[in-house]
Amino acid sequence: MVKAKAPRRTLDSYAVKHINKIIKAGDCVLMRPADQSKPQYVSRIERIEADARGGNVKVHVRWYYRPEESIGGRRQFHGSKELFLSDHYDVQSADTIEGKCTVHSFKSYTKLDAVGNDDFFCRFEYNSSTGAFNPDRVAYCKCEMPYNPDDLMVQCEGCSDWFHPACIEMTAEEAKRLDHFFCESCSSEGQKKLQNSHAASRHSDTKATSSLVQPVQLVHSGSQGQPVQCPFPDQYSGRWIQNGVGGDEKMVHKPSVFRRRLKPVIAVNHAL
Repeated sequence: MVKAKAPRRTLDSYAVKHINKIIKAGDCVLMRPADQSKPQYVSRIERIEADARGGNVKVHVRWYYRPEESIGGRRQFHGSKELFLSDHYDVQSADTIEGKCTVHSFKSYTKLDAVGNDDFFCRFEYNSSTGAFNPDRVAYCKCEMPYNPDDLMVQCEGCSDWFHPACIEMTAEEAKRLDHFFCESCSSEGQKKLQNSHAASRHSDTKATSSLVQPVQLVHSGSQGQPVQCPFPDQYSGRWIQNGVGGDEKMVHKPSVFRRRLKPVIAVNHAL
């Protein structure tokens, strides 16, 4: 008579003691490879199971493939930390887990301030039997090569497309010095926008400067009932403080918004 298998139960989480980490479904983990000379495998945990007594813990995983593990191999546009989410599912012992890692979306990865050893990114799903990718085409630049986040690229302010410096006849150093860039298709419209922006900025600066020289009446007055005049109105984020020396006092205005254009301190004497 065949002995029935002991029922197994699904765990919400599991503490992997040898790495002092708690894992749960949805976590990405590093797993020990069969060949110790190869880099660690990366997988996403789909489910965690244990026997009735909570032992013999198994993890149901979905494997990530590295570019060199795919049928086409690593190509020029593949990033050094790039992975493909495959259709290859497996069941492994929890004892083979050697650490946790993070597999970012492509967009999130490009915004990282620093990339750690356990940071990866994924932008393609991979069919392990056919070698097909989804999406099958993510083209950038006029050379139609996908964006490699390890390489320098320049973004057009008009169409938001990205370009390799070499593809727009520019060196990497020249690209790093750019303040604005418009591709060939957007260049004429882009130049108009920049010119209009600069003109509006100059007009705004002139208007702000001229308004500052207009005397503005303050709410307090001197002992003779005469209002004190100051060329810096309160609406320009100025801050008034009262400093007393002997019988005379000063109202000192310290402008903040226009600090670079105006004198830093203006004093007006008055009698209280």
